[in-house]
Amino acid sequence: MIGLDIAKNVFEVHGRNAASQVVLRRTVRRGNVAEFFGKLPPAVIGMEACGSAHHWARVLGKLGHDVRLMPPAYVKPLVKRNKSDAIDAAACCKGVIDPDMRFVPVKTVDQQAALSLHRSRELLVRQRTQLGNALRALLSEFGIVAGQGKAGLAQLIEPLRAGTLELPEDALFSATMLADQHAATDAVAAELQKRIKAQAKADKTARMLQTAPTVGPMIAHAVRATLPDPARFKSGRDFAAFLGLAPSNSGTGGKMRTGHITKKGDPTLRRLLVLGATSWVRRVSNCLDKASPWLRGMLARKPKKVVAVALAARTARVLWAMLTHNQPYRAPAIG
Repeated sequence: MIGLDIAKNVFEVHGRNAASQVVLRRTVRRGNVAEFFGKLPPAVIGMEACGSAHHWARVLGKLGHDVRLMPPAYVKPLVKRNKSDAIDAAACCKGVIDPDMRFVPVKTVDQQAALSLHRSRELLVRQRTQLGNALRALLSEFGIVAGQGKAGLAQLIEPLRAGTLELPEDALFSATMLADQHAATDAVAAELQKRIKAQAKADKTARMLQTAPTVGPMIAHAVRATLPDPARFKSGRDFAAFLGLAPSNSGTGGKMRTGHITKKGDPTLRRLLVLGATSWVRRVSNCLDKASPWLRGMLARKPKKVVAVALAARTARVLWAMLTHNQPYRAPAIG
């Protein structure tokens, strides 16, 4: 068993034999990792599932090793006092043989490439929002304000470009730069979204997933990249829990309490599911005939935001079932 702590340039290796005796402690430079492990007999290698871990898992897997990635939060309790790369490698070596340890499947190159589209777009959307807020704040200092949303921001940008706003020269220059950067960021985010939708349209399974309510090309593409094999989860609830949409539990003295959702797991897909559910709840609130019996009952008892999160968790379960059985969505009968 080998524990491997990866870093930018220096990797720490900690190895034990079948009797759990330490037989290897070594510091390896990045450029020598493949050569070093190529000379070792096949071994079980444990690593934390962090940056570049999936790349090294693929590299070491091709050399004949059994590579297992572990969530960093599960490895941390195995770290004894103090903190160093060598101690982290020892913790990885202990964790990889823990019978209760949960492992992260190694992503393929295509999976990582598909997910990079969503992460890049998400970053650009955040930057676009920051630029819009900065522009609003700058103009508000001179008494120029507008309504919320894209329409309100357009009411500020149009007269700014037309030169009809009464602003000092420096403020006008700054506001124009922010508006230009906002437009450029919006254009790049739109190109990424266009590419995602094109790939979702070309994929048969992604088109099938879009038959479910609240699911569009963005969610379908993200699910396909995140969950290529639904068999890794025993049930739809396990998939929802993986996304952090399951409620947290806290108990003592035989009393259990259910709290907020855990928000663990993939934040990108969870955010997309919640946004899709929020849009669907807003749509059917004014026309309950389009809502399922379950959704109508939830809207009668719970606030809309709570219903949206519950619907997102329910959608995650539905998507898992659709992928498992390879069948399109079948709507329940509306009575």
